[in-house]
Amino acid sequence: MSYQSEKFNQARRALMLPHPGGEATSIAEAFLEMNLALHHFDDSTVESYARDKIQRLRQLMDTSSVQHGSETGAWKAKAKGFSVEEKREVSNLVDQLSWWFSQQSR
Repeated sequence: MSYQSEKFNQARRALMLPHPGGEATSIAEAFLEMNLALHHFDDSTVESYARDKIQRLRQLMDTSSVQHGSETGAWKAKAKGFSVEEKREVSNLVDQLSWWFSQQSR
C-alpha cells in the first residue's frame, strides 16, 4: 500500500494552499492522483473505515453526468460545481485516507 500512500500524499499536497490555477484545478489534480492510487486497487481487501471513504471519494470523482473532453477536464468541470461542503468533504477524505494509507504502509 506504499503506492497508494504516495499518491494520496500527492493528492493532499495538491489541495493545499495556494491554488495557482484555482480550486477546481487543484481538485482535478488531486482526483488524478487518487485515480492512479485506486485504479487497480481492490477496496474489498481493506477495513470498512477506509472502504467507506474510498467509495465516497469514487462517488465524488464520478464524471458520468459531466460533459467533457478528457477525464481531467471532467474532474475540473465537476469541481467547479462543488459546494463549499463538497470541497470540504473531498479535502477531509483525502486527508483521512492519506493518513490511513501511510499507517498501512509502515
